[in-house]
Parts: sequence; C-alpha cells; structure tokens
Amino acid sequence: MNTRAGSNPPTRSTLRGASIALAALAMVVCTACSSPKRAPEQAERESIESHSLVVQAEQARAAGQDEEALRLLSQAIEENPTLTVAYMEMGEIYEVRGENAKAEQNYGAAASLEPTNFDAQYKHGYMLHILNRLSEAVSAYLRSLAIRPNDFNANLNLATAYFQLNEPSQALYYAETAVRLEPTSGPARVNLGAVYAAIGRHDDAVRQYEAASELMDLSPELLLNLAESLGKIGRHREMENTLNAVLELEASAAAWERIGFARFKQRDYSGAMAAFQEAVAIDDRHYPALNGLGVCLLNRYLKSERKDEAARKEAVRLLKRSLQINNRQNQIIELVSRFDS
Repeated sequence: MNTRAGSNPPTRSTLRGASIALAALAMVVCTACSSPKRAPEQAERESIESHSLVVQAEQARAAGQDEEALRLLSQAIEENPTLTVAYMEMGEIYEVRGENAKAEQNYGAAASLEPTNFDAQYKHGYMLHILNRLSEAVSAYLRSLAIRPNDFNANLNLATAYFQLNEPSQALYYAETAVRLEPTSGPARVNLGAVYAAIGRHDDAVRQYEAASELMDLSPELLLNLAESLGKIGRHREMENTLNAVLELEASAAAWERIGFARFKQRDYSGAMAAFQEAVAIDDRHYPALNGLGVCLLNRYLKSERKDEAARKEAVRLLKRSLQINNRQNQIIELVSRFDS
C-alpha cells in the first residue's frame, strides 16, 4: 500500500462482497405493517413459496441468467419483505456486475433485517468502502467485528478505512490484529507498515515493509514506502539502493526525486542534481524535484560565498515555478523571500 498516494479501497481479491434499497425496504415494511393480518397457514405457505423462489433464482444465476435471477428474487421479496437471503443474493449479483450502489442498498437492507448477520454487516461495509463512504463503512465494519472479532478481512479493511480517513491511531489496533491473524499476508504487512509510518514509527514500518517484500511480489509502491521510511530514520544509503530497485521495475519522477534526496543527504550534490533533473525530464510539473534542483543550486550559491549569481537566479526561478504548481509550501516561500533579491 502506498501511503504517498493515498490510499485506494481494498481490491476485490482481498475482500468479500450483498441486497434492495433501504428506501424500497422502508416502503415494503410500511406496506406490510398496514396490511391485514394473515392467517398462520397463509404466512407459512408464502414463506415456503418465497424460499422456493430464492432457490430458483440461485439456479438461474448458476446458469448465467442474472436478469431472471433478479426477477425471481424481487418476487420473493415482494412476497416476504423480511427474507434476508434474497437481499443478500441480489447484492451479490449487483456486486459482480459492478453496480455498487445497488449492491450497497441490498446489503444494507439485509444488515438492517439481521443485525447479527456477519456477512450482511461486513458486505455492507465493504460496498460502502468501495463507494468511498468511509465513515459509514467504518461503522458497518465495527458492527461486523462485534459479531466476529477475529475476521481477517474485516480487521484489515477497517484499518484501511481509518487510514483513509487520516486516523492512523484508530487504524493501528485493527492493522496489528490483521497481521496477528494472518502473519503471512503481504498486504496486511504493507497496511501495518503504512500505519506505523503515519504515526512516526518508521523503524517498525521498515520491518513490516521488509517482511512484506518477502511475502509478495515487489511493486514500486511497496519499495517507495520502504525507501521513505528508511530515509526518515537516516538510512540514506539503503534508501538509495531501494529506490534503484524501484527504477528497475518502473522509472518514475517520484523515484528519481527520492534518489536525489537520498544523495543530497549523503552530500553527493552533483549526483543529487542529476537525479532531480531525471525526475523533471519525466514530469516537468513534479514540484518536489523542482524544489530539489532549487535547493542544490542555492547550496552551490552559498558554497561560492554568494558569488555565483547565475545559480541563485536559476534556483529562485525553479522555486517560483514549484510554487505556481503548489502554493502551499511554506518552506519554499521562505526560501524565495530570502534569496529573491
């Protein structure tokens, strides 16, 4: 998980996935409340019929006839508005089809009908997460964990949702629990590493990222995260080596800029300049690399005992260009004010 980019919701490969709109459910329930009371025999007969429709829907779905399955499930719900399994089945069909809003509505209906149904609560949380309704997803995940505290996916996803809400301290317990439940999960290790990094525990983050690198295929995102935490604890040579591995996978402005930073910290100023230039060549709007070039040039200016005016002017130009891209950089604003004379 790349903490620089934020972070996106979990992929379908690590999650499970729901049934009819809450508004529709409310209408159905109200209608049922106002209907004449049915005889027990009639209620039992309708219950048997509605369950039979669900079975038929499952058969239709197995045969690839999703529309027929949805029709049968809708009929089952019309006959029995409290039939949780029908909502769950509809939710799964909509989820597979990528109709996430409809899936969420159906899973939400099932979760309302059965507060102690883990799958309904979890899958509702998952769809809310997919829809980026993070606070609601957190609540649903918490409900699912109240039923099944040691579910790996629920813990992992809850930690991810808290992290995306910029609440890493809240995420910590659940991220650690996910790793405890499945120590060999690379994604869980990455997730925990990101949480540790966000709360400043970079030594711990490095350990998690290194463990993840042995459990899953290396990716630029994982290596960039590892490099960032290595830099935070002053291990700049290792940071540079890790970033070189990133470049072998994928050359990017971000990787070259971080190499420039690592080299600068090792007092390799010409090497740092070259790396920052590589970054700008890939993306001329990558303002951290523009800042790096500017700082290298200011360093050259100061080492010349303030005689290299060309370096000063070019540095100020680059820093101003960076501010045009992102004007919320107080340190860069302060540097421009000091050297723009």
